[in-house]
Formats: sequence, structure tokens, C-alpha cells
Amino acid sequence: MLLVQNLREDKEAVLAGLSKKKFKLLHLVDEAINKDDIRKKEQNQLDELLSQSKKLSEQIGMLMKAGKIEDAQKLKNENAILKEESKTQQERLESIEKELYEILVQLPNLPHSSVPEGSTPNDNEVVYMHGSTPELYIGALPHWELCSKYDIIDFELGVKLTGAGFPVYKGKGAKLQRALINFFLDSAHNEGYHEVQPPILVNADSGYGTGQLPDKEGQMYFITQDEFYLIPTAEVPVTNIYRNVILKAEDFPVKNTAYTPCFRREAGSYGKDVRGLNRLHQFDKVEIVQIQHPEKSYETLEEMRTYVAGILMKLNLPFRTLKLCGGDMSFASALTYDMEVFSAAQKKWLEVSSVSNFESFQANRLKLRYREGTNKPILAHTLNGSALALPRIVAAILENNQTPDGIKIPEVLVPYTGFDWIN
Repeated sequence: MLLVQNLREDKEAVLAGLSKKKFKLLHLVDEAINKDDIRKKEQNQLDELLSQSKKLSEQIGMLMKAGKIEDAQKLKNENAILKEESKTQQERLESIEKELYEILVQLPNLPHSSVPEGSTPNDNEVVYMHGSTPELYIGALPHWELCSKYDIIDFELGVKLTGAGFPVYKGKGAKLQRALINFFLDSAHNEGYHEVQPPILVNADSGYGTGQLPDKEGQMYFITQDEFYLIPTAEVPVTNIYRNVILKAEDFPVKNTAYTPCFRREAGSYGKDVRGLNRLHQFDKVEIVQIQHPEKSYETLEEMRTYVAGILMKLNLPFRTLKLCGGDMSFASALTYDMEVFSAAQKKWLEVSSVSNFESFQANRLKLRYREGTNKPILAHTLNGSALALPRIVAAILENNQTPDGIKIPEVLVPYTGFDWIN
């Protein structure tokens, strides 16, 4: 969440940043400033009432000590009126603060100065390429046909059980899923990440804390009776572990990893681009989350990007790294790198990871701060990355490693799968 102070002090830069993100509701900046003016006025009035009440209380005490009971009672009556006015004023202030919050949570994070201009994925900047495009044999199949051929993922059975976008993994397909999850978690552990297993249902406070709400409310599955949301990513519960927490500067970096299923409604998704594993409503993902000192967050972002790239190299998958343009970034991000693997049978790039720095945007919502020495607590920086999302990794592994005799499992996964071929 943006700070009102920043809106006031650097309004033009804020408007320029929001425009770079193609945010249309620029009038909300003025609304937030105006609402904050009202908040300050109401706060001053409350402070004055409380001050008067405090002075009366002191006078009442003095009169009681002097035995002037009747005079003290008169002031008590006056003070009772003041306290009632203070209560009404406090309620008015809280209402205005809520209105201000509801404006501020609609404003996205500002992009970093290095974020390229642009509106669509076509405007993203390719910053790194690795590996060569695999040459497949004549008659090679897309992964959804390979899944059917080898009976490892059943999309139709998923439709029967739930609906489109909920596949059933079977046999070696299920074991490949488990192998990838364990490989990703072990890799994160070796990199110094602390593994946690969080809930996959969260409350609204958690959704607001990381910026999924109100921005992505329509894309999250909601359980009406209990008012819980199914998580779209482990980022939500893991980062919210530190909601309302004050860290010490020596705690940095705070590094967590988690495997969870993830749930996204993906409303309006249809067509060939969502076939098979390309876009699911439920999928598995291993997430890495860091909380870092503001002076080191961008250095940390590059380290996380390099780490994810290293996993893709170990899987022997050709990939590219993109720096997202302003119009293609997430609501909460200040700078995002996407990693895409090349899917040989589909002849297209598939996003498998996003690594983002949110700077203090999430921390402000979470009230996540740190203290250096005896100084006043200040906001930390938060970062997260997919390391990795499984569906498109599986799609690329199946397609890129297919042969007339079967599908060769990447060598690094064999100790986890217990087999080196799917045939």
C-alpha cells in the first residue's frame, strides 16, 4: 500500500508511476489526499477533546482533595459530556480512516525506474536466454496427447470429478509431480530457505496483506460460509506469517519456502492456449519468499532470479528471462522477472516463474517492520518467486524429452522418481 505521505510529497512522480502501470483511476490519488486532510482535521478535534477531558480530570482530583465535592461534581458532569463527545469523535475518525484505507488499497505499487514502458506481454524486455530449441522427431506430440498415450495425466477424469482445469495425475505422472516438488524443496533448503507448510485457506486480512485483495478478488475461490479464500499462491500465507511483526535488522534475510496446491479461477480463459497443463484452476507450486533490508532488496531480487535460473538449467530446459513492462506487472510488484521455458511440441514459450520485489508495498499493508538499534521501526521489503510452478515445467519436460521410445526423465530427477523413462 502506498503511503499518503508519498502521495503528498511527490504527487507527480506517483501519477507518472501509476500511468506507467496503465492504472486508470488516477483520481484516487487526489481522493486519498483530500480524505487524509479530513482525517487530520478530525484527529485534531479528537486530540483537543481528549486534552480538555484530561485537564478537567486533573481539576476534579484537586477539588476532591480540597473537599470541594459540589464543585468537583459539576466538573464531573462537564467531563462526562466531553467523554461522550470524544467517543462520537473517535467513531467518526475511525470511519474516515476506513474510507481512506479503502481508497489506498485500490492503488497499485509504483514501478521501479528500470521497468520498461509498455502495455502487453509483447512489450516485455528479454534480458537473458539459455539453451537451444530442441529438435523433435517427426510425429512428436503435444503434452496432452503424451499424457493420454502413456496414461500419466487424465484431463477428462478431472472434468468428471470436478471440472475443466483440475487434472488427475496417475502412475508415473503422479510420481513425476512428487519428484519435482521434492527436488524444488531440497534445492531451496540447500539455498538456505526455511521450509514451512502453511494453510491453503486464508482470511481476508491475509489477502489484503499481500495485495491479492481487492485487486484479484474475482480470481480467487471464496468459501462463503466461513469467509475464507483458497490461496492463489503460497506467497499469501507465508508472507502473512510476518503480519504485525517487528523484526530486528540482524534477522535479515528472512528466507522461507513452501509447497502448496494453488487455486485460481482464471475466469474467461479459453482456447488453445489453455489446453492440457497450460492453464489450470488447481496446480502445485513451490514458492520462495524473502523479507529483506530495503538497501539490499534489489540485490536479493537478482540472487533469486539467478537461483530460479539454476534450477531450470539443472532440468536442462531452454528458457528466457523477461523484465515485465509496466502494463504487464502485477498489482503489488515494483519489478518482476518472468522465466519462460520453451515447449518444443507447441513451439511456444510458457511462463513457469515470476520473481518480484514488492519493496515496502506489502509491508505497509502487513505492518511488517524492522528496528535497527533503538531507532523507530521502519518498513521492511518483501520479495517472492515461483521456484517453481509445476504444470508448465511438466509440459516442457514431457514435450522436450520425448523420443519414439518414450520420454526421458531429466537426470537430476531420477533419484526422486526412481525411474528414468516414461514408456
